[in-house]
Amino acid sequence: MQVQTLKANGEWLTANSDLSKALSPEASSQKPVAGIYIHIPFCKQACSYCNFHFSTSLANKDALLIALHEELRLRLDYLAGADIESIYFGGGTPSLLSAKEIENLLEAISSLYTVTSNAEITLEANPDDLTSDKVWELKGTLVNRLSIGIQSFYDDELKYMNRAHTAKEGFAALERAKNAGFRSLTMDLIYGTPLLTEQRWIESLQRVADFGIPHLSAYQLTIEPKTVLAHQINKGISPAPNDEATVRQFEMLMDWAIDFEYEHYEISNLAKPGHRAVHNSNYWKGIPYLGIGPSAHSFNGREREWNIANNALYINGIAKGNARQGIETLTEKELYNEYMMTGLRTVEGVEIVKLSRYALHFQEHFMESVIPYLTQGKVRFTGGSWILTRTGKFLADRIASELFVV
Repeated sequence: MQVQTLKANGEWLTANSDLSKALSPEASSQKPVAGIYIHIPFCKQACSYCNFHFSTSLANKDALLIALHEELRLRLDYLAGADIESIYFGGGTPSLLSAKEIENLLEAISSLYTVTSNAEITLEANPDDLTSDKVWELKGTLVNRLSIGIQSFYDDELKYMNRAHTAKEGFAALERAKNAGFRSLTMDLIYGTPLLTEQRWIESLQRVADFGIPHLSAYQLTIEPKTVLAHQINKGISPAPNDEATVRQFEMLMDWAIDFEYEHYEISNLAKPGHRAVHNSNYWKGIPYLGIGPSAHSFNGREREWNIANNALYINGIAKGNARQGIETLTEKELYNEYMMTGLRTVEGVEIVKLSRYALHFQEHFMESVIPYLTQGKVRFTGGSWILTRTGKFLADRIASELFVV
């Protein structure tokens, strides 16, 4: 039976109802997959722009590690037996843990959950932690992907952000990781700082290519409320970012991706073929994940949960059997709005197959709201998806919000 589903460019599209069912996740014969995120809430010092949960004291590290192990056991049923295809150590600064502490957590996961043989296992690391000995110790664990927080190759910018490492340590960390045999490497760079000139940005991106780094996360500096940097800018202690310079640097990033054959597969993420981040890509696809640790979030496809963002309260909560602070069941409207935000940020865009799973009035709202952006050339329809154009990428968040159902 042929059924009308939704409009694209003013024309009704039809889809075979049997095909629509076959494309639904319920009809898949493959075992579902999921991810595990482990939040390590410790840092040597506070970056001025950071609003994540962390502590600069390691006093209760051992107790927190015990709690992480216990939470992995307590939350065993959350993912309903799905295979784990990605594990991500984030923070905070996970590289403050020893290789043995990291390996113990991975062994605990493997003993409790079914981890796929090719699972992506990522560890965020600060350059100053990646001594030669530390890198080789990490190479001896199951960690197969390092995410190195370079942020900048210039000392004055690192000082502006109050980073703990120097530019020299950043270069050394990349060399050590490569020499140790880590082939799956990603690094972070921040653009839009007031000290970042166009020439510096060109040089920074060139260094990414020269090092042969297969994945880059390039984030625009955002001044978050209640951060040290927000306070410094408000008081005139530190200069504020320049919006025009930031836009130009994003444009240069897109040009660089083309020139050096990096796929710009998400607004802030670029990769060589075969090196997309599995864990983060699954976030954007709406695949379930379990978050372990203080402030960590979890998502099972319909409900979102989050843990207490306090180390001591988290430890005490786990000892009593639950450190969860909140839970919400997402409505269809909220799921639709999240899909608008995440879908448009990716190279896959908003896909007909996925959009057609929502109620008809959501589809109709989308089709009506997207028309002005199609007309303006900010969005194009191709291959069954609505995708941001180059000019549309500058307005990704604004366009997504215009497509929201309120």
